[in-house]
Amino acid sequence: MTAPINLNKARKAKEKAEAEQRAKENRAKFGRTKSEKKLEAAKAEKLASLTEAHKRDRPDTKDG
Repeated sequence: MTAPINLNKARKAKEKAEAEQRAKENRAKFGRTKSEKKLEAAKAEKLASLTEAHKRDRPDTKDG
């Protein structure tokens, strides 16, 4: 005869394994490291700075 199992523990272990699998999938799908986010923000800031620096100041020609 086999030893009885606690069904609550089995259910909770199954839910925990499923949650870990979902978390693993989400990390692969959405996850970026903090350094990747920081690098992307720095690149965007540099691009905005360069774009702003290359703009021309045009005088208003409405007055004629």
